[in-house]
Formats: sequence, C-alpha cells, structure tokens
Amino acid sequence: MNKTLVKKIRIGLLVATLPFLAACQNTMEPWVKPYERNNLTLPVMDWALDPIADNYMHHVYQAREGARGAEGTSGGGCGCN
Repeated sequence: MNKTLVKKIRIGLLVATLPFLAACQNTMEPWVKPYERNNLTLPVMDWALDPIADNYMHHVYQAREGARGAEGTSGGGCGCN
C-alpha cells in the first residue's frame, strides 16, 4: 500500500473515533441524582416479585441452614427458632 494512503486511513480512523472518545468523558457530577434513581426503577426489575413469598422462603432457608449459621442468625435447623 502507498504510505500516503495508510496515513490518510489512520487520520480518518482517528477522526471517526473522536466523537466516541468524547462521549466517554467523565464528569464530576453524576447524571442521575440519588433521589432521582427511584423514578428510573421498574417493579418488574425487582428481585422479589412477591415479597410475602420471598419472606417465607427466606425464613425456610434460615430454618434449614440454622445449624450452619445461615445469615448470622442462630437456630436449630429443625424450624423451631
């Protein structure tokens, strides 16, 4: 290839990537304020779609794993905590 053609290709690639590099610029201020984050979440994105069932399963897990110390709680492992 011709050296001038290679040089033109490199300059073209540099000019093409400059807008992408400018978009990655870090600003000192966050885009979304902490008090605005609640407005961006959707109920569908929640881990527990049914909080009552999730609390029950959490209790069952703690009762079963109580002998090993499941999540820092004590229990006998028989469900009688």
